[in-house]
Order: sequence, then C-alpha cells, then structure tokens
Amino acid sequence: MRKMTCRQLGGACDLEFAANTFEEIAALSQQHGKEMFEKMDAAHLEAMNEMRELMSQPDAMQKWFEERKLEFQNLSEE
Repeated sequence: MRKMTCRQLGGACDLEFAANTFEEIAALSQQHGKEMFEKMDAAHLEAMNEMRELMSQPDAMQKWFEERKLEFQNLSEE
C-alpha cells in the first residue's frame, strides 16, 4: 500500500489516502473532494477552482497527472 495526501493530489488538507494503485488513490481523492464540495469547505473549493483552471489546459493537466502518478510510483510500499 502507498499513501498520498489530499494536498499532494491538489487538495487542501493532509488527509491520507492509502491504496495499491494510483487509480485507487485518485478515486479516494475524488470521493473526498465530493464530500468537501457538499460541505462547501472553503479551502477545498478554492483548490477545486485551481484544478479546474489547470484542466482547461490539456497539456498542463496531462503533465500534472503524469507527475502525480510518478510520485505515487516512487513512494515506498508499506
């Protein structure tokens, strides 16, 4: 299992997600984001707006995604 935080994945807090694959980590992060959106958490909403801006630039979003995936792969397993 590898761990990444919400902040490492573009979020606003240090909640840790643990999974065996980057895709699983991304899904956990997305679920957390939905929960924070429903709670109207200001810090997470700001982080979501920043990610939305990044997503509007396909090359930048792809680069960001690949960097996070590489970061995940370089984490030591627990």
